[in-house]
Amino acid sequence: MFRGDISKWLMHDDQKELFEVLVAGILNVLFLALVAVLLWSLGKPMLALRLAQGYGILWIVALAAIVLAHRIHRLFRVDLYSHADAYVLSNLALSGFLQVGWSAYAALAVQGFVGETPTWIVVTLYVVGTLSCVVAFFAVSSFFQGHIYKMITLPLALASFMVCSVWPAAGGAVYGWFFDLF
Repeated sequence: MFRGDISKWLMHDDQKELFEVLVAGILNVLFLALVAVLLWSLGKPMLALRLAQGYGILWIVALAAIVLAHRIHRLFRVDLYSHADAYVLSNLALSGFLQVGWSAYAALAVQGFVGETPTWIVVTLYVVGTLSCVVAFFAVSSFFQGHIYKMITLPLALASFMVCSVWPAAGGAVYGWFFDLF
């Protein structure tokens, strides 16, 4: 009975944000577990560790960014009802920045493990990188839940992953300073 009470509470409309964060976190852990097994069988287990480290940083940065954005919105009295354009655009810019940052990180991580490997492994690594962008999209969209954010940031994440995969210097130029911190 206790489990039923928790699921009813979690599925209530008031808990939508918490539910989405929990689902995104569970998806993140499941993805990392499956990818770790796949990459271990391909002889590239360190890429799974690198992605896990990146996801940890992504979650911390996303949480810090949403708290900072909320405080800035309160400071300037910007909300969805009084200044909807500023509120939506600032959140869209922030969520897009986080998504492109993850895409650059994933592309550079995959690029570092490609080297002298067979073509089918290279393709598999890039598929893993692309899927990691989708999982990162769920992590970021759990904090930025509006439909406009989701409609724009997923294609942005996938397109920026392709751009950073083809042109790794672009991702390094924009986000290299942050990656060097870790």
